[in-house]
Amino acid sequence: MANIKSTIELQVELDENRVPERLSWTAEDGGITNEEAKAMMLSVWDSKAQESLRIDLWTKDMPVDEMKVFFHQTLVAMSNTFNRATQDEKMTATMKDFCDYFAEKLELNKK
Repeated sequence: MANIKSTIELQVELDENRVPERLSWTAEDGGITNEEAKAMMLSVWDSKAQESLRIDLWTKDMPVDEMKVFFHQTLVAMSNTFNRATQDEKMTATMKDFCDYFAEKLELNKK
């Protein structure tokens, strides 16, 4: 039986100073083709080095208020993923408390 492969492609268009002007991504299995994004965060685990490797990019026209919402939603998603991966309910609750605190301090709930 052959392994099934799926490809996710990230495109980064840079200006003359190598600052991202446009980000887009394609995931054909998910029905996404050249979809524009204003920011992305990618983490991969290097098992040999026992460390995470990251790519954090955002376009120069990404509004700061949207970046704050993006971070909050990413933190909430990470809490959910942590719970699914570890079933550590106590730490998940602590992480969710921080997400609530983060949203409160940035006044994200008022929007």
